[in-house]
Amino acid sequence: MIDVLVAGGGPAGLAAAIHAALAGLEAVVVEPRTTPVDKACGEGVMPGGVAALRALGVEVTGRELRGIRYVDGTTRAEASFRDRSGLGIRRTTLHSALHRRALDLGVRILPGKVGEVRQSADTVTAAGTTARWLIAADGLHSPVRRGLGLDLPARPHGRYGLRRHYRVEPWTDYVEVHWSRHGEAYVTPIGHDLVGVAVLSRSRRGYDAHLADFPTLTASLRGPAATEVRGAGPLRQRVRHRTVGRVLLVGDAAGYVDALTGEGIALAVATAGAAVRCLAAGQPAAYERAWTRLTRRHRLLTGALLAASRRPGTARLIVPAASRMPPVFSAAVHALQ
Repeated sequence: MIDVLVAGGGPAGLAAAIHAALAGLEAVVVEPRTTPVDKACGEGVMPGGVAALRALGVEVTGRELRGIRYVDGTTRAEASFRDRSGLGIRRTTLHSALHRRALDLGVRILPGKVGEVRQSADTVTAAGTTARWLIAADGLHSPVRRGLGLDLPARPHGRYGLRRHYRVEPWTDYVEVHWSRHGEAYVTPIGHDLVGVAVLSRSRRGYDAHLADFPTLTASLRGPAATEVRGAGPLRQRVRHRTVGRVLLVGDAAGYVDALTGEGIALAVATAGAAVRCLAAGQPAAYERAWTRLTRRHRLLTGALLAASRRPGTARLIVPAASRMPPVFSAAVHALQ
């Protein structure tokens, strides 16, 4: 019998399998999609996320990022990262690197979907495989989470994200967050001639309609679109518990606030590591507290920014306030590193 069955072979699932293998546990990943898996995301990895990936032995390459810049028309606020750099990296490149590392460590990756989950006192069975534990890393709208009754009712007026790439030389080595009355646009340099632009909003308009809210940004996108639009949402996912019996939820499956602060990869790797450490120590119940501690800062800051951006009048004050108080803005960015 294997030690850990992982539902989902995205970054969170592969990170969980790598953590398990490094801890001396046998891990098997079940994933229906072929590698590499793409997804609508900002593709900017914060310095802490880059360090966590490298600690797992995952070799990642991309465009070095120096910090975060907020933009609203001609008003700007920026803060550089301390000591370490972030990384702009295509989602497909990141996924391939994680996939290679998992295979190198002997992780088996099986094609398929995890459907019904059956638990006993000391085993869990899913997708025709029995293991001691199941880690659910099957994404924002986790079927495992839903099947186990762990979803809380969705709140109305959720936010959605859309992403496209443009073939243009990056004009910055910062992640730029452009603000408007209706949402935000994230610009991430990913290569010498490629930038990713992700828009976040409560509106269900098309990508081009969203982008029209940012004339300063659109003036910089002189190159052609390099990829199709990908979308995700609603982003907010509320979860009753992160553990139930012999199942632990990690990554987006464990609950999600918003993509506003760009910590998805860092949190995926961190929560996957915490889950495996709790299992290796024979203390699965400790994972709930560990998850709360690891994500507290992200949840508080993201929640505060979302509350401020919910009203158009208040949203237009965010960048001017950050511009007038550089130490406060820098402290917020450093807290997310």
